[in-house]
Amino acid sequence: MIDGLTPAVFEDAVGTGAAPALAFLAEHGTYNRGVSTFPSLTPVCLSSIATGSHPDVHRIPHLVWYHREEQRVVEYGSSFAAIRAAGARQSILDAVFNMNEQHLGRGAVTVYEALERSGLVAAAVNVTCYRGGTRHSPLLPGLARPAFGPRRFFFYNLFESDVTGAPVAVFGRSAGSIDAYAAAVGRWLVTRDGFDFLLYYLPDYDFASHARGPEETQEALTRSDAAIGALIEAAGEPEEFLERYAVVVCSDHGQTRVDRAASLHSSFAGVSGVVVTASNRAGMVYRLPGCREGAAALATRLDGDDACEVVLYREDGEAIARRDGEELRFAPADGGWRTSGDASLLDQPDALERGWAALANPNAGDVIVSPAEGYEFTDLAGRSHLGGGSHGSLEAGDSEVPILTVGIDGPAPHRIVDLAPLALAHFDG
Repeated sequence: MIDGLTPAVFEDAVGTGAAPALAFLAEHGTYNRGVSTFPSLTPVCLSSIATGSHPDVHRIPHLVWYHREEQRVVEYGSSFAAIRAAGARQSILDAVFNMNEQHLGRGAVTVYEALERSGLVAAAVNVTCYRGGTRHSPLLPGLARPAFGPRRFFFYNLFESDVTGAPVAVFGRSAGSIDAYAAAVGRWLVTRDGFDFLLYYLPDYDFASHARGPEETQEALTRSDAAIGALIEAAGEPEEFLERYAVVVCSDHGQTRVDRAASLHSSFAGVSGVVVTASNRAGMVYRLPGCREGAAALATRLDGDDACEVVLYREDGEAIARRDGEELRFAPADGGWRTSGDASLLDQPDALERGWAALANPNAGDVIVSPAEGYEFTDLAGRSHLGGGSHGSLEAGDSEVPILTVGIDGPAPHRIVDLAPLALAHFDG
């Protein structure tokens, strides 16, 4: 999984040979443009990939959200400044431990849990949604808390189930240090044929795309491609790699350029009884007990706001998408959707399904906002990726992903939530 890789960049790199490892896999595979979840933000997307479910099941709502039971903001890492604003120690605990131990829904089953119950060996490298059944002690002095992940588990040098000799991951990220760490671990695993299933996560491309924009990422993609090439080379010959493994290559979300930053917090300044959480290209508004305004009234406050493409909320068993006074009401019905109103409000990829699932997440805000093209919401510390790239919205550029399958029968899946079921079906077959 190459975080943030767009279909257009993937297709161009494969077509021109600029990414030789990806091109080799594409020669032997089946390709499709797929669709992410919503909000199309990494913790939400990785949880959807690992569990095969949208946020209504896995319950991870955003990079930053309000925990109603604990009456506090959860910040997984919108920016270093946002982490400090939310409380650095608590944010680290939330991102590393609590997301998997407490926030990830009990009704969701990770692909690692499912496969290892069948006696298979699952492995994960650097994936933030990692919940499994094996206890792993931390390697960092002073961090006494264990993590429970798949049997073979490698997480940014904090947790390593095996001694691989991999370099330190976290220093030099702009030069691809995390992908280099993953490549060393992956090479060690493949050399030993040390897994039945491996979720191999490469995040440095997304880091570069945030900084420079999705059009200026060739150097980062070259490094990500080399990390994939390390797996292939470790098997001996490329053909031997394909004889040994079936492969899925994908991204978790897309990314689009940001040329305007807006504060969703300022839109609700002076409104009592609400908490606003926003960063990247998605925002949420939570009604606290005693709030006098309903979700519809809060959504109406954003009418005429150029930064807001679609505002979503629920009312009387229906979901409502709103913009500038126009509305679309929708709800599931007979295997499809019952709608009334302006259908153009939700003409983005799989928008009805993704919007409904986002609103049905009990940890989501009462109002969810998908920004307009080019806009990003500032985070708790007022930071943004202005001049670079971002993601999170319902828009196609944020939501479409490349999905390539190799050695798996049938067409490539259409949605990232289909990937875990695909893996389980592969082993059942």
